[in-house]
Amino acid sequence: MKNSLLLIVVLFAVYSCQTTTTKTPSKPNVIIIFTDDQGYQDVGSYGAVGFKTPNLDQMAAEGIRLTDFYAAQAVCSASRAGLLTGCYPNRLGIHGAFMPNSPKGLNPEETTIAEMLKTEGYKTAIYGKWHLGDAPEFLPTKQGFDEYFGIPFSNDMWPYHPQQGTIFNFGPLPLYENENIIDTLTDQSNLTTQITERSIQFILENKSEPFFLYVAHPQPHVPLFASDKFKGKSERGLYGDVIMEIDWSVGEILQTLKQEGIDENTMVIFTSDNGPWLAYGEHSGSALPLREGKGTALEGGQREPAIIRYPGKIKPGRTLQTPMMNIDILPTIAELTGAQLPAKNIDGKSVWKIWTGESDESPQEAYYFYYHVNELQGVRYKNWKMYFPHKYRTLGGREGGKGGLPADYEYVTFDEIALYDLSKDISETNNVANEHPDVVEEIKALANGMRNKLGDALTNVAGTENRAPGMINK
Repeated sequence: MKNSLLLIVVLFAVYSCQTTTTKTPSKPNVIIIFTDDQGYQDVGSYGAVGFKTPNLDQMAAEGIRLTDFYAAQAVCSASRAGLLTGCYPNRLGIHGAFMPNSPKGLNPEETTIAEMLKTEGYKTAIYGKWHLGDAPEFLPTKQGFDEYFGIPFSNDMWPYHPQQGTIFNFGPLPLYENENIIDTLTDQSNLTTQITERSIQFILENKSEPFFLYVAHPQPHVPLFASDKFKGKSERGLYGDVIMEIDWSVGEILQTLKQEGIDENTMVIFTSDNGPWLAYGEHSGSALPLREGKGTALEGGQREPAIIRYPGKIKPGRTLQTPMMNIDILPTIAELTGAQLPAKNIDGKSVWKIWTGESDESPQEAYYFYYHVNELQGVRYKNWKMYFPHKYRTLGGREGGKGGLPADYEYVTFDEIALYDLSKDISETNNVANEHPDVVEEIKALANGMRNKLGDALTNVAGTENRAPGMINK
């Protein structure tokens, strides 16, 4: 009898161990890898020159590659707000890039992807750059993330900026662990590696339950840094070295998913926050064949490389040309995971059916391109991109700076409406507004509808749906 009871206990223990170690989360894991200032051409499958990205190219072969995917705005903080909330950033009162010690941040009353997934039992983490407010009230741990390791704003906001003392007067660049500053950075060479190691550790610790991992690389935003294992590896100089290390990081994360047997239950999204900072020349990327770069509503400022991989759910090896924007990621994740959408109005719509191949029709009537403080500068409507009169920055065909120093922009003006057929003119060189007055009027009507909602500083229209950013008293 005693032997029988002992056998039952042993068998129960063995069975319990087996069910624990082979447990698979009932909901899919989600990983977003978000780089900083990476140009449209800066991935091998998008035409990169001078460096290779074998892991991203393999990810595209095993997933889908989007050709017409946009950041929510052509600058850091605004773009990140759009990604994490599913809202046009100007709806949230967020414009441009927050400076250190800003009294503003992402309002904690807004719902982030992390907060949305927390209600579904997800573990959440961000490793890398936050840039949605560095006051304690706005840090990631107050916005739905269980873990945070990284920097609170852009990596050039430090005392070693090339224009320190003439234009800027930055203090130290802090490195955070959750809500505590654990270091002050004077060298960023190992930061990409550290972010990768943290990401892998998080996956290993949470592989038996659903997780959301946001890998927000501070690179390739200037100043550029690569670890010793990648310095001098590319034909493109330091910029190419940096991209090769980011590609390595993507490979390490994907390999970990495969090794741990959770590959087919994990959706991985790779994209960037805006186009290349062309003023930095050899230290910036390329948006070719697109026009201009970061800091403009033109295609080079907001159209980004975007790759999504989800084995078993997304048929691999496809290239999708339907327009999409990073505001669509939150509602897509909500549909995939069964999570409730935020209670407050958002602008994004699920594009899951496009990713799976069930449809090629955009759920959005149009996409709206705001810049500066609430200027509606452009609209993407089907294959058309139209711009309203506005001022924008350009190098005017000149080369950018060298050695980490920026060249000066000049400012020019669209003095009349410009319309481009992107299906024939991806570089936006031929204004066809006079040839398609009907299209111009259609887009004008759409723009007026959006102005009534979110306003437009160019036409002095106040919106009715704008919400306030987070604000602290200083």
